[in-house]
Amino acid sequence: MNKSKSVKKLVVREERREELKDSGIRGAKKEGLKFPIIIFGALVYACGINFFLRPLNLYSGGFMGFAQVFQYLLLKAGFAFKGFNTSGVIYWILNVPAIIVAIKRMRRRFVLKTIFAITSITILLSVIPIVNAPIMDDRITNTIIAGILCGSGIGIILWMGGCDGGMNIVGMLYISSTGKGSVGTVSMAVNLLLYAVMLFLFDAPTVIYTLIYSVFSSMATDKIHTQNISSQVTIITKLEDTKELEVEVMGRLHRGMTRVNGNGIFTGDDVKMFIIFISKYEYSRLKGIVKAHDPNAFIVVNEGVHIDGHFLKKLT
Repeated sequence: MNKSKSVKKLVVREERREELKDSGIRGAKKEGLKFPIIIFGALVYACGINFFLRPLNLYSGGFMGFAQVFQYLLLKAGFAFKGFNTSGVIYWILNVPAIIVAIKRMRRRFVLKTIFAITSITILLSVIPIVNAPIMDDRITNTIIAGILCGSGIGIILWMGGCDGGMNIVGMLYISSTGKGSVGTVSMAVNLLLYAVMLFLFDAPTVIYTLIYSVFSSMATDKIHTQNISSQVTIITKLEDTKELEVEVMGRLHRGMTRVNGNGIFTGDDVKMFIIFISKYEYSRLKGIVKAHDPNAFIVVNEGVHIDGHFLKKLT
């Protein structure tokens, strides 16, 4: 049996071991711990909407923006709900088609966490009161804070492997199929349709401030959504036999590596250099694997690199 076939067998064995680990009690506990963090992300998002955005009579982007517009139209038509914020309920209803598509295209755990996140947002938007007046005196400051809070809340949910629904599900599906773009930029592009509708319903300042909110929200989302940040990692090790290290990286992370043999110019020692492209979210696992085999390994990380080619973005 040649070396490449041997390595492939070891990789398959490592992949199977990792799958069994994730599907067992340890994997269930690890996933279970993400749900309280999703609730926290939903809380941050809901506070940004009800404490900073709604008092300004501004509107969010995506499905939430459409939900707020529908609520506005219902109020204009005389349908009052005694102070109850119906935008969360409308938001959930609008998400039903997107959830159905996600069930067919995405992983089961992603769908479960997404449904949980959407439900949490719906409940929190309904129970958290909308303040009567803006918290800050300056309108632009309230708008920026709202964008940062809402984008951070969405980013936390995405970071935990779920989704807040709406256009972000569309963004996740698009990126998963094409491997290009980011959730924030895809959502921002789709929101242009919403802003066009708003121009017919509201005055220009309302649309402009809503656009400012959306820009800051998209930026905050992409900063926290570490699965979407591509990184180049260079590993330099003096290990003579790196076979186990290579197999564990490929088996547990499902990532390929490029190995280069070299020499230290000053010491003259033989070294091996590995180049691997991963998401920022995967770096802690990679570092743990490398350090377990070689505590003295030299690791260099370059975040935010642009990758053109066959690179799988693991968003969930």
